[in-house]
Amino acid sequence: MVSEVMAHVASLLQLGGPVVTVIAGLSVVATALILVKVFEFLSCGIGDSSKAEKTIRQWQAGQLARAKATQAQPKSAAGKAVATALVLLDMRKEKAEIEERIGVQAASDLHHFSKGVRALEAIAQIAPLIGLFGTVLGMIEAFQALQSSGSNVDPSALAGGIWVALMTTAAGLGVAMPVSLAVTWLEGRLESERVCVETLTSSLLLQKLPEPQEASSFGSQNLSYAR
Repeated sequence: MVSEVMAHVASLLQLGGPVVTVIAGLSVVATALILVKVFEFLSCGIGDSSKAEKTIRQWQAGQLARAKATQAQPKSAAGKAVATALVLLDMRKEKAEIEERIGVQAASDLHHFSKGVRALEAIAQIAPLIGLFGTVLGMIEAFQALQSSGSNVDPSALAGGIWVALMTTAAGLGVAMPVSLAVTWLEGRLESERVCVETLTSSLLLQKLPEPQEASSFGSQNLSYAR
């Protein structure tokens, strides 16, 4: 079964020529990037603010030790922003300083998570153009063959040349459509993460530091993301 599929793919690549081979290579790169980014977003909780919101609720209730435990090792940009805000608030830093440090940190985190998404956008845009380019070249070859054959035109040969030429456009669109859907999902997650950073940290800074119900060590802990 696998050998038959591989033989069929090889025959399509041979028919389509170098253009289809390039599009196939782009599809492999795009698939790898999508799998990596989806795993990264899901494992780091990008676009999911539930953990950060839980931390804020605990902080507002004065449960500072529990808030610290909930956000002990944040992976998402929103989680790191909330953890940093809590540390700086406990250290009684000025609001302007807290906003500036969180803004710099969040920009760096969001830039890190956006790596690879731009490459996927480029693949989604260039794949149909490469396919169209291959179709134009194939149609030129088909009509050149038609011209050289003179009155002895073989309609089946002409039709065969045209469908092979159109196959490159179909291949390009077949790559571009799923990649575009993946880019839309990834960008939606990134936008949700950016909104979470802004709204959650703002909700912290607009309130007074609560009186702790539990012992807190936020101000004394050495967290690299609060420096």
